Amino acid sequence: MDIKLSKPLIVLDIEATGDQINKDRIVEIGMIKTFPDGKEELYEKRINPEIPIPLNISEIHGIYDIDIKDAPTFKDLALEIKIFIGDSNLCGFNSNKFDVPILEEEFIRANVKSDFESKKLIDVQNIFHKMEKRTLGAAYVFYCKKEMENAHSAMYDARATLEVLKAQAKKYSELENNDEFLSEFSKANKSSVDYAGRIVLDGQNQPIINFGKHKGKTVELVFQKEPGYYSWILKGDFSQNTKSCFTKIWNEFKSKK
Repeated sequence: MDIKLSKPLIVLDIEATGDQINKDRIVEIGMIKTFPDGKEELYEKRINPEIPIPLNISEIHGIYDIDIKDAPTFKDLALEIKIFIGDSNLCGFNSNKFDVPILEEEFIRANVKSDFESKKLIDVQNIFHKMEKRTLGAAYVFYCKKEMENAHSAMYDARATLEVLKAQAKKYSELENNDEFLSEFSKANKSSVDYAGRIVLDGQNQPIINFGKHKGKTVELVFQKEPGYYSWILKGDFSQNTKSCFTKIWNEFKSKK
């Protein structure tokens, strides 16, 4: 079924130097402008962000510093991009939290008014999450074809979870039916050092800070430049697991001196 449009709709996706809206920069933008009559226009550009792209980010989207060293900056393209968007509404996947805000930041830096406040914003990810529940009950119905009759009873929920796990292992041939594989596969971030993902490993297995002002820096570098950071972690509202991981790295760092 075609979407009924009152005006053109821009479906966009942005690749950037990271996911911090006020810090990171756009390195690639792709837009599909769909008109009410079904016609489409495309716009795709790589952009020089004027800051280095962290290696771990380049490994995700495949764009390295050398690929965009001769590309135009966002300021060079700002008016062109605004003209292409025109009076269109905007759509993307997680676009309300990332693509639209980071594009707005780039327009502000270029001293170009985005006019986004007058547009309707459609976020496909939010529709997905609202329409397809991610609860244990929903998983039980999907995998086991049964309704949960006593949800939120601890033992009943544990039994339902076990049934879902068995059904998943049976349903997906790509899942190896052993606990070691299932443990690795089910990690939200396979490179996480701590459970919360505050520390991750880079391509050289170096612990990297994955949050806050030092995101993307090695833990050891931060310890060198800002020794008080470790004390701040210990006093902060972090899990004991996260604190113990920082402590292990701190002790290894001190032993090198």
